[in-house]
Amino acid sequence: MALPGGIEDLSNGELRAVVVRLLGKITELERTVSEQREEIARLKGLKGRPQIKPPSGMEKASESKLPGGEGKRRGGGEKTSKRAIHEDRIIKAEVPTGSRFKGYETFVVQDLVFRAHAICYRRERWVTPDGRTVIAPLPAGVVGHFGGDLRRFALAQYHQGQVTVPRLVTQLRAIGIDISKRQVGRLLIAGQDGFLDEARDVLRAGLETAAWITVDDTGARHKGANGICTQIGNEHFAWFGTTQSKSRLNFLGLLRAGHTDYVVNAEALAYMRGRVLSSPIITLLAEHQDKKFADAAAWRMHLDRLGITALKVTPDPVCIATEGALWGSIKAHGFVSNTVIVSDDAGQFDVGQHALCWVHAERLVHKLDTFTDQHRAAQQRSRSLIWRFYKALKAYRDDPSSRRRAALRTRFDRIFCDQRTGFITLDRLLTRIHANKAELLMVLERPEIPLHTNGSENDIRCQVIKRKISGGTRSDTGRDCRDAFLGLTKTCAKLGITFWDYLGARLAIPGQSDLPYLPNIVRHRCATA
Repeated sequence: MALPGGIEDLSNGELRAVVVRLLGKITELERTVSEQREEIARLKGLKGRPQIKPPSGMEKASESKLPGGEGKRRGGGEKTSKRAIHEDRIIKAEVPTGSRFKGYETFVVQDLVFRAHAICYRRERWVTPDGRTVIAPLPAGVVGHFGGDLRRFALAQYHQGQVTVPRLVTQLRAIGIDISKRQVGRLLIAGQDGFLDEARDVLRAGLETAAWITVDDTGARHKGANGICTQIGNEHFAWFGTTQSKSRLNFLGLLRAGHTDYVVNAEALAYMRGRVLSSPIITLLAEHQDKKFADAAAWRMHLDRLGITALKVTPDPVCIATEGALWGSIKAHGFVSNTVIVSDDAGQFDVGQHALCWVHAERLVHKLDTFTDQHRAAQQRSRSLIWRFYKALKAYRDDPSSRRRAALRTRFDRIFCDQRTGFITLDRLLTRIHANKAELLMVLERPEIPLHTNGSENDIRCQVIKRKISGGTRSDTGRDCRDAFLGLTKTCAKLGITFWDYLGARLAIPGQSDLPYLPNIVRHRCATA
């Protein structure tokens, strides 16, 4: 860093400014060195340092407190007197002669019957007059030599209880079940097409009817390689999908919810124009008679025939055109027609009506490195203004009006554009946040959307725990089952359905009451929200 003349000629103020700039550079260099060390450790196969995000506290501080300091009631549940009693036992007391009997004192104890139960089915065999052999079918829920209750227990333990396969095998053998690790693996991933279809349809129902969704992603291991698990959901459903990329192309592909087609329609062409694709290429695609393509191979052949893949310009026409065709497919299937996508400002999620998480925006100010009392005071003052503005946004959601909307827009400009703190790095950061004004203030136009992505971060935590406990998946079927069951588990919890009852209904457990198809419930809840 060049200095204006010799150090001996600098005033105290100039020296302080130089020291502050040097401290900033040192902090940045230390961060770079730390990142490089972690990358070297990763390449060597070593375990890196945990990434712990500093808590902000803005969301909790802006919550309205109940009068009298009363919060949510913890614990509880149904009273003992309301529980169903399955067995009555009388316990006799040893009393001296002459004692008078005064009835019974009731004491309810909950217990669990947990033992192996082998059933020998004697299936009738008949020979029809035409020589065919007819054998009585096995009851519903029986797969191979294992019944529905065993399958339910294995699925609940593995996907909801986060128990590993080796430990699950140990548990079952200890109970008295004669089963191998390979058989447990088959129980978990084989023949689960019904669950996979229901998880996919949950996503479709949510994308068709939800007013908003929040999205997030995290790392995932598959076939020995690093991948990305993306979460999509809201207060009524959750869905997970693991892929090898976190690009916008990948996210748009996930938003198709299982469809594989590419469509060139009005929405696709508008997307291409918004991403600054050249007009001649848009004209080629718009005027060609082929508008719908079954899969990626057919779409790629179409681009080859038009000569688009041979172009070497910026932005990449193949990428932008493919994103547009994916967006056209999403719209053609009726997904995210009026849905706001709320994200943490990761670039791949910036599609359609997009809103940003305020907690992530404030975290930038919270994590800013400060070196002087002036810097710390400026940081605290800015954070205080942001916290009060965030609380005002929450109040606006409860009682929106045009007057308050205009006042909040003006207040946003004062906080992030008009003020100058004297802390250059902070001023640049506030200007950067101001550039996202439309997405941060989307709530003024759509008061029903959340101000943060805490729901997605909470949902995706189960995938993080699964990754830490079980590592990765080794087959595509195993990956799909893991994602589907994690999504179904979260969706059941949001709909107030116990995952145990859900499994019992889908596996046709005798005595288990039926449950509606989850996508139908999600569609109804989202439509009436």
